[in-house]
Amino acid sequence: MDSQTSQSSQPSLPSPSPHTFQVDLRGLVDLLSHHLYSSPKVYLRELLQNAVDAITARRAADPDAPALVRLFAEPGALRVEDSGVGLTEADVHDLLATIGRSSKRAEGLQETRSDFLGQFGIGLLACFVVAERIRVVSRSASTPDAAPVEWTAADDGSYTVRTLPDDARPEPGTTVHLVARAGAAEWLAEDRVLALARDFGSLLPYDVRVGEEAVTDLPAPWDRPYPSPAARRVALGRHCHDLFGFTALDAIELDVPLAGIRGVAYVLPSAVSPAQRAGHRVHLKGMLLTERAEQLLPDWAFFVRCVLDTDSLRPTASREALYEDETLAAVREALGERIRSWLTGLAAGDPKRLAAFLAVHHLGVKSLARHDREMLRTMLPWLPFETTDGRLSLEEFARRHPVVHFTRTVEEYRQVAPIASAQGVGVINGGYTYDSELVEALPSVRPGTVVAELDADTVTAHLDAVDPAVELALAGFLAAARAKLDPLGCDVVLRAFHPLSVPALHLDDRAARHEQARAQAEEEADDLWAGILGSLRGEAPRARLVLNHLSPLIRRIGSLGEPELIGTAVESLYGQALLMAQRPLRPADSALLNRAFIGLLEWATNGEGDR
Repeated sequence: MDSQTSQSSQPSLPSPSPHTFQVDLRGLVDLLSHHLYSSPKVYLRELLQNAVDAITARRAADPDAPALVRLFAEPGALRVEDSGVGLTEADVHDLLATIGRSSKRAEGLQETRSDFLGQFGIGLLACFVVAERIRVVSRSASTPDAAPVEWTAADDGSYTVRTLPDDARPEPGTTVHLVARAGAAEWLAEDRVLALARDFGSLLPYDVRVGEEAVTDLPAPWDRPYPSPAARRVALGRHCHDLFGFTALDAIELDVPLAGIRGVAYVLPSAVSPAQRAGHRVHLKGMLLTERAEQLLPDWAFFVRCVLDTDSLRPTASREALYEDETLAAVREALGERIRSWLTGLAAGDPKRLAAFLAVHHLGVKSLARHDREMLRTMLPWLPFETTDGRLSLEEFARRHPVVHFTRTVEEYRQVAPIASAQGVGVINGGYTYDSELVEALPSVRPGTVVAELDADTVTAHLDAVDPAVELALAGFLAAARAKLDPLGCDVVLRAFHPLSVPALHLDDRAARHEQARAQAEEEADDLWAGILGSLRGEAPRARLVLNHLSPLIRRIGSLGEPELIGTAVESLYGQALLMAQRPLRPADSALLNRAFIGLLEWATNGEGDR
């Protein structure tokens, strides 16, 4: 209670006086040019954007108002005129002289805000990236009695405002004059201005010209009428080549009315990596927003390049990228659905074009099919896979083989494919991207199909066993071979199989390889880690060297009477089988190969000397 009384009896402190932020304009311009904008060229986009927004604002009140934007390049200077809504002196103080204030907040314009290109009040500030002085002369259409007003600003942050006689600008609208800063005159040159204006503004809805040269080129190529589908395809192909520099395999219409999107996706003529991020051209209400939009399409659609116009997506603060939000996510899904529909349409009605597409971009379709059961069902007869029967679809392969065997790595496939094929066992190479996942998904769209991963036991089981009497006669040879390879974690078995040109086959599986890697790490580790790794020892099957009894070479080696020579020959067979299987060689394997090679040379040279 005493504390409360004491507190209330203290005299109140005076409120601190408010202060206004001081802005270093040159520092802000440096920040814009080096960190917000990717290039000084954005100054022209800002000028076009301001002009188009001003016309949009005027037409909201007067739909018949003129819609003209004119750019005039002069040595070291640029003049931009528009027939937009214009500004009063109060507007100039309120909008141009206050950094961060946007004309879109102006009273009376809220109802048309969705039609504006800009959503941030940076405005003319971006022009200081290339200009040392900006002069704006404007006359208001909404206040016809107001005199024209002039706003002149320098890059040191100073500006002046004054009213002008009526004849300084008789008609409503705005003229912007730029004077180039040192080293930036090239950005105001006529050829550069024309190129930038066409790049940014070719789809703008108003009449934009640089001098006498037209900038806008409407309707957009995808919205133009053509006499035939073939003529349309040729025209879009030319547009793709001019825009992206390649001749498209096909063009996919991107018409999503609910998202306000119209455009086209061009199919790349050559394969690209799925990890390569595609750059798409996005226009916002006709103005080019970015030519490097990476998040526009699903990741699986890396085989197309898009150009489109939208009025629903939000730009980032620099207006050079798309803002990631729920709208963009919905658009991405809708565009992905359009590309998916195009694929199913080809499968249903144009198999020749589909085959040409899949020959280049099967990887992208496989990426889609592994997550989309309907797409897998549609593409199943068309997607190519490497198999022991040649390059086939899963559908065709499953019709030929009661059990669909596959390997998870290319190395495993290379190891067993020749042997499995000779024994009549069909195998699919599942080592390429997405392939094993699609093979395992096969029963979900083809009920009754049996899919099994091929392992060493399965391969060995399909090889013919040798007569027990023959194997007993070779017991000494086999015992010497097993003793030689036992330190390497490899067993030796005798089988009969084709082709005869393969004397020995090295078989293992992932479990055996993991156990080998663990054992090797245990040998190289200190006592503590060796104990830990030893406790992880598994019961995985060991690798095996399968000797082919049908091979004349194996029969000759089996008849050798010298244990040392048998050991050298077995080591050579083991090393050759490893190389044929394309397995990475461990240090022990490399030492074995070197030892076997030297041993064979010594044996050969000693025999020559004896003769």
